[in-house]
Parts: sequence; structure tokens; C-alpha cells
Amino acid sequence: MILAELELFHSRPIAPTRRVALGHLDLPVDPAPGFGGLLLGAVVAANMPGLDPDLFDDLHNLTLQVENGQRIAQPRLRHRLQADRIGLQRSTHRLVGEGELLTFDLEEGRASPAQHVLAAVYAGALLPWGPRSQVMQVVRKAMRWAGPMDHTLVTYLSGLTRDQAWSVQAHCDPIGWALTVLDLTDSGDGHRISRRLVQRRFRDLIRDAHPDHGGSAAGAAARIAELTEARRVLLQSK
Repeated sequence: MILAELELFHSRPIAPTRRVALGHLDLPVDPAPGFGGLLLGAVVAANMPGLDPDLFDDLHNLTLQVENGQRIAQPRLRHRLQADRIGLQRSTHRLVGEGELLTFDLEEGRASPAQHVLAAVYAGALLPWGPRSQVMQVVRKAMRWAGPMDHTLVTYLSGLTRDQAWSVQAHCDPIGWALTVLDLTDSGDGHRISRRLVQRRFRDLIRDAHPDHGGSAAGAAARIAELTEARRVLLQSK
């Protein structure tokens, strides 16, 4: 199942005129960063190794301008954004879900790293104002990635610890997932729940999960890890 998609049009990497245009976008970001934010982050992470280091500062500044809704002067990263797609080549990036497994299907080779990265950032500029900031934070985080393009990248972009296999819901909406794990979904906005309530619910559920208090010995370690990570996510959001 395709969970997010980014289509871009671009001049050939060796063409004298460097152009980028956006095509079809399917970037769910509610709740942020959502599957769309994960895909944009992955596109950036995959292409940073090939990007000219002299362009890093401009890329960082561009993400801040997009986040703040500022007018974007052209060209950026030595490329110009345009609406016309005539004469341009097409590339497509997708985030695909199979059960609880998320994988990236990223098209490479037809466009330059700068063209892929610019398409991801410019796509972020078209997102609603609310989630745009969180998505741009994910993009800047992706700029620092130095690992493989696998589930560990998904976990890194989601802000979850990398020593466990987390569910699709956890990657897409860490706060919503944490509220569900700690049984706090009826307590209002996750950002407004007090640290004291989070800690109290965590202690109660940890006690219930422990084998000494009747919890299942077989699943105790996984349950305790899940509760601990949910607490960390909520306390980190305060």
C-alpha cells in the first residue's frame, strides 16, 4: 500500500539550465509529521551524501524560510523552481506499507541530489501551516542522517529509540501512540497532560506489567519497553 508519494519533474543533471517542478503530491501529515513527513525526510537523507557541501548552508536556510512561510527567492541550490513541466524528466518517491513494515521506494539516477532535495523542501512549502514546522524539523534532522535507508531511518525520523521494532502508528503519530499505550487518550491534548500524570500512569502500568504483580512473564520485557518509550515520548513533548 502506498502511504505517501512525491512526484517531481527536473531537467537532466547535465543540462545547462537547471530546473525543478513538482508533480503529484500525496503527503499525509495529520498528525504531523505523518507519512508525508517521513517520506520527505527520507528523500533528503538519501541525497545528502551526493549534495555539494557548499550548498548545505543554503539548504538549511531554505528549510527555515519554508517553515516561516517566507518568500523563496530563486534560484536555490543553483536550481530554479518552475510550474511548467514541458521538456522535463519525471521521478517518483514513495513510502510503502506492508503490514507493520514501512519501506522507502526512492527513484534515483534520473535527477541530481540537489533536485531531489529541493523537491522535498518545496513540497513541504505546500503543506498546511500547522504541520509544516514539524515536517521541516524532520527534514533538518534527515540532513544529519548517516545510516542505511531502512527501518532505522524511519525510527530516527519519528524520534523513537532504535532498539525496538515499533508499530506503524508509533512512527506516524508518536504522541498519539504514546497516549494510547499509557491509556491517556481520554485525558485531552497530549501536550497539555501534566508530567505528574504521565509519571503516575507509567508507574501504575509498569507495576501491572511486572510478573511479580501478575503480569505475563513472556511479554513483560516488551511491555515494559513499550511503556518506557511512551513515557519518554510524552515527557519529551512537554
